[in-house]
Parts: sequence; C-alpha cells; structure tokens
Amino acid sequence: MSLRLRDALMRELGTLRYEPTEKRIRGMLGEATVIDSTRARLVWEPKRVVPTYAFPAEDIDAEIAPATPPASEEGIDPSSVGVPAMGVPLGEMMVLDPSIPFAVRTTPGEPVVLRARDGATEAAGFEPDDDGLDGYVIVDFDAFDAWYEEDERNVGHPRDPFHRIDIVHSTRHVRIEHDGEVLAETSDPYLLFEPPLPVRYYLPPEDVRADLLAPSDTRTFCAYKGEAWYLSRDEDADIAWFYPAPLREAGEVTDRVCFFNERVDIVVDGTPLERPRTPWSPRTK
Repeated sequence: MSLRLRDALMRELGTLRYEPTEKRIRGMLGEATVIDSTRARLVWEPKRVVPTYAFPAEDIDAEIAPATPPASEEGIDPSSVGVPAMGVPLGEMMVLDPSIPFAVRTTPGEPVVLRARDGATEAAGFEPDDDGLDGYVIVDFDAFDAWYEEDERNVGHPRDPFHRIDIVHSTRHVRIEHDGEVLAETSDPYLLFEPPLPVRYYLPPEDVRADLLAPSDTRTFCAYKGEAWYLSRDEDADIAWFYPAPLREAGEVTDRVCFFNERVDIVVDGTPLERPRTPWSPRTK
C-alpha cells in the first residue's frame, strides 16, 4: 500500500532526530566566538518542528556546567520528559514551534549552562541522554548574539537541509476578504510553497488596499526568507506581512504582501479556501 510522504514525516515528529552537517558553524556570545565547529549536528527534539544545533563539547570554548532547570511556566515543568502541555496546532497534530521556550524538554537529559571565558555572558544548553548524541551539547540558538554558517549570517533558527521554499508565478485570481471587506484582489500572485505550511499568496502591493491596513512595529525572522515587517487591520494585529529586503532565496517576493491564510478569507479562482490550522491560527482557550 502506498504511503503519503508527509504522513511518514509527521509520524516521526514524536521521536528524537538528528542530522550531521558539513557546514562550518560559528556562534558568538558578545564579541567572543564561543563555538567554531565543522562537526555540528542538527537536532529535532520530539515534537519540535525546527532544528537546533548540537556540538561536541570539545568544540565549545566555554565552561560547561550543570544548570538548575528554570522555574516552570504556568505549572509546566520544562525539564519533564514527555509531550509538554503547551503546543500549537499543525494540521491535526500539536507541535512545538520556535515560540516554545528552549527550556521545555521532550527528551531525557541534563540541562547545562555555557559560560563564556570572559565571565560576562552565558547561554543555556542541554546534554541529551542518547547514545547517538553522546558527547554533544544542544545549545539555545536564541541565547547567542550571532550565528554564522560558513561566512553567512544565520537568523531565526538553523536551516533545515530537508526544508525548502519554492516560489511560482501565477495568473490565478486571488481575492482576500476580512470581515466581509475586500482587502486585496489580483491576477498576478506569486505562490510560495513551504511544506508542511499552507501555500502563501504574495500579492503586488498596488493590488492591496493600503488604506485599510496600518504598519506594525512587529518584526520576525525566517531562516529562509529573512526579516518580515507586518501590517495590521483595526484590532486584528499583524494580519499580513512583507519582506523589504529578503534573503536571496526569497528575492522574488520583495515588498509583496502576504496575508495569513489562517486569519482571513482567501478565494482562489472563485473557490473559497478553508482556513488551515497552523501555529499562526487564532489561539483558542
């Protein structure tokens, strides 16, 4: 019997996964290069959808000391093994996206702290109790001041070698509605495919009702597209985004506006699309 590939990949989200990378990876705390390694591994803890870095302890130029797990958030013990009570939907599965703190653990091991030699900066780490990662330390990407893959700056999170974006030009008619009002309409969309996320429709700015949207101060970083700027409508904050200076892989969508499929109504060639369930869906209590 045939097997849908996405189902096979999603089924493995509950396991501890890793993949070696041949890239030279450097991490900085302040002005100090604390990590410089060509032996990094990308690690996905159970339920995590993006990887983080793990390095041999000898490639970390810092004191590695035991750490007391941080206090639990909302009654959740972040050092406990198993699926945490927190999570966000991706299709029918609850997953841990990058907004879930590094301290939340889903695999056995020991928390550690990396203290730079200057004594002024430190970062959290984790030594997993796993034979395949013996001697490796998983590090908190966000605790570092800068990361480099070879000589290129890396933002957001480590790039997944099995993840890609695919931008396709189209003449399909796309209409964006919100609370019954048309916010955008075009026959010149660029479709950005980034499985397992839904298709994103990037629209020419001239086909978007700018008078109904207001700039937001929100900025986020995507490891594949760069820094996103956001637009809001009334009480619905950050309903759309655009990339004024994207990374080269996403250069074609420069300044094009994309709306969250999860929070607006999108009609393509006259057919309304169902709102998907993703980490960006409105949170329900």
